[in-house]
Amino acid sequence: MTIDPNQHDVFLLRQKVQLVVNRYEFFLPGRDPGTNGDLLCFVEQKRFKFKEDIRFYVDESKQHELLAIKARQAFDPRATYDVTDGAGTKVGEIQKVFGSSLLRSTYRINDASGAEVAIVTEKSLAVALIRRLVDFVPYIGSVGEWLPIPYHFVFKRGDENLGEHRRQAFKFRDTYTIDMTPDAKRTVDRRLVLAMAVGLDALQAR
Repeated sequence: MTIDPNQHDVFLLRQKVQLVVNRYEFFLPGRDPGTNGDLLCFVEQKRFKFKEDIRFYVDESKQHELLAIKARQAFDPRATYDVTDGAGTKVGEIQKVFGSSLLRSTYRINDASGAEVAIVTEKSLAVALIRRLVDFVPYIGSVGEWLPIPYHFVFKRGDENLGEHRRQAFKFRDTYTIDMTPDAKRTVDRRLVLAMAVGLDALQAR
């Protein structure tokens, strides 16, 4: 059974790392805190592509595609990624904000017409700078992902908080909680939220 993400506000994302392919799973929260509920979708990103191409499927059989993220150009620091549904219809865009991302990673979410609906940025400038510093330190940078440095993003529209994307600490595999509860009217298409959540891992080579 296909689950409509636009009927939900909280999602759990878990990465499944393999040698050639990055894979992810989205779940709804379970009844008990910290547990997974129903599988929402399965995501696959092929590595070593000149242009990013990430596909979302109902499950690992990959028979029914739900979403796709495709880069318009290869090796573009101001990259724009089109998000389409299973029929190939454009749902919206993810666009990296290059200048702001020099200090802390920042993305713009646009709707299908290109109009901005949200900005997604690292919550703390100080933490963002620490993460960048760690990446440049010899020996430490190679194990930086294992350090308990928060990886915390916020979805905003102006000064309005729409939701949060937070990595769960001390997990063997990257695991994230995406909570869009503040966006009670669901003004941001949850399909774009799912696409952005994967992008914050896959598009940053995490």
